[in-house]
Amino acid sequence: MEAGHVFVENVRDAITANRRIARSMTVEVYSLRNETFRVTETTGHQPGIPSRSYGVDLRNRRCDCRRFQTLHYPCAHVVVACAKVSLNVEQFIDKVYTFERTLRVWENEFPVLPNLSSWEVPPTTFELVPDKRLRRNPKGRPQLSRIHNEIDIKEKSEGSCVAYAD
Repeated sequence: MEAGHVFVENVRDAITANRRIARSMTVEVYSLRNETFRVTETTGHQPGIPSRSYGVDLRNRRCDCRRFQTLHYPCAHVVVACAKVSLNVEQFIDKVYTFERTLRVWENEFPVLPNLSSWEVPPTTFELVPDKRLRRNPKGRPQLSRIHNEIDIKEKSEGSCVAYAD
């Protein structure tokens, strides 16, 4: 905080890494009024395989990669879209990542726990009974676990010769 940082270090590092990754992406503005973009990744592109592209919607805070919605801070696609239209990427970082919020969580006092030996543990009111069907078979010859079908059924025949009619 003394250095003037607003966001926690992990998020600052992630945004820096996303800025580095964003250098190798291209942006197409779909609608400046609706703040929608198509971002195409160009790194790791192999011939014959199309480049991956992602839709970015800044107004609704969405990116097709889903990192933006999940982590609540800009992914590389959002960073490059913001750079395209000269928006400050920090406005898209959730307030939960600010130092102020983090310190507010830790300003609460936590009660000191009593010694573990003085804890009262209620006796169990039930009896554990093992399910014998879940036990493994005892050592020795393995038992069959094959499912029988119509081939396994032995047919009784009258004689051992079979006559064929032409």
